[in-house]
Amino acid sequence: MIKSKVHFWTLQLLFILLIVYVGSKVSFLFQPIIVFGSTLFLPILIAGILFFIFNPIVKLIEKGRVPRTVAILILYLLFISLIITLGSIVGPIVSEQIADFIKNAPRYARVIQQFVNDLSTQSWFTWVMTQEYVSINEIEDRFLTFVQTIPDNITASLAQVLGVVTNITLIIITVPFILFYMLKDGHRFSETAIKFFPTSLRNEGLVIFKDLYDTLSTYIQGQVIVSLVVGTGCFIGYLIIDLKYALVLGIIIAITNIIPYVGPFIGAAPAIIVGLLDSPGKAALAAIVVLIVQQIDGNLLSPLIIGKRLNTHPLTIILLLIGAGSFGGIIGMILAVPTYAVLKAVILHVVRLIKLQRKYKEEIITSK
Repeated sequence: MIKSKVHFWTLQLLFILLIVYVGSKVSFLFQPIIVFGSTLFLPILIAGILFFIFNPIVKLIEKGRVPRTVAILILYLLFISLIITLGSIVGPIVSEQIADFIKNAPRYARVIQQFVNDLSTQSWFTWVMTQEYVSINEIEDRFLTFVQTIPDNITASLAQVLGVVTNITLIIITVPFILFYMLKDGHRFSETAIKFFPTSLRNEGLVIFKDLYDTLSTYIQGQVIVSLVVGTGCFIGYLIIDLKYALVLGIIIAITNIIPYVGPFIGAAPAIIVGLLDSPGKAALAAIVVLIVQQIDGNLLSPLIIGKRLNTHPLTIILLLIGAGSFGGIIGMILAVPTYAVLKAVILHVVRLIKLQRKYKEEIITSK
């Protein structure tokens, strides 16, 4: 019995390896599919996130006896009006702050160079450098190269700029259409999907889809609310300490806050660097602002808004972020936790369904 199982799994493994080998040899056949999928991935992803944010609003409008299609169109009008209003208020300030940073980039390069030179005179820093961890000249060169090449990187080649503009245009055009049909027919997905389940398990199937929807909905809506509050809190704090580029830095930390645990550190780094260009004290104040806002988030906002819906250990999340970050960069880190939560929920429910199916069959056999 044991020998037959070993033979079975050995054959399965060899078959999988054979498929992988053959697939690697004819990878060119899958290239068009990969290109097509990668092109649609980002619009579908953005539309999916917006679906979980907007669907509750559509349901709320529907309660006023408004047809779902009309409710979606009303939502679109409200959203477009909000974007135009925010763009007219925030857009000029953001563009002005970015333009000012680019203009002052050479001066910031000199400040960084002077800071590194002053640091090199400190005995403790000299000792660290003698341990051959890194060369002081290498640190200085990297800082200077990074700051000095910012204008060149921003004004990249025309082909790259056109490529970015094309991708953004594609997203702007396709996302509203994809989102419209998601909002219009998304609520029917579970009813259609359970038709593939055995009749005895369809009620359980509805429970599975509801649980998956609730998990994603709670996480996405909660993260958006928390990120907006954290970004706004940091922006107000930066204004209080008179930190330059407060609005841009607030937007950066709002975006990076979506990444659990490491996101706040990534978002705080630009604020601390900008503060350091003014004075060490300003950098310390920027760090204190971020620390205070993150304490409010960690101890009050996140537990209240998101709670422990994902039920995932912090170490698991950190390992997920490390792996996803090396594989997919920032987008991978953003998607890692919700993807893991969904897969975990699916696997647990599938195991439960298999057990229920076996129990159901046993009951039928017993009754006979």
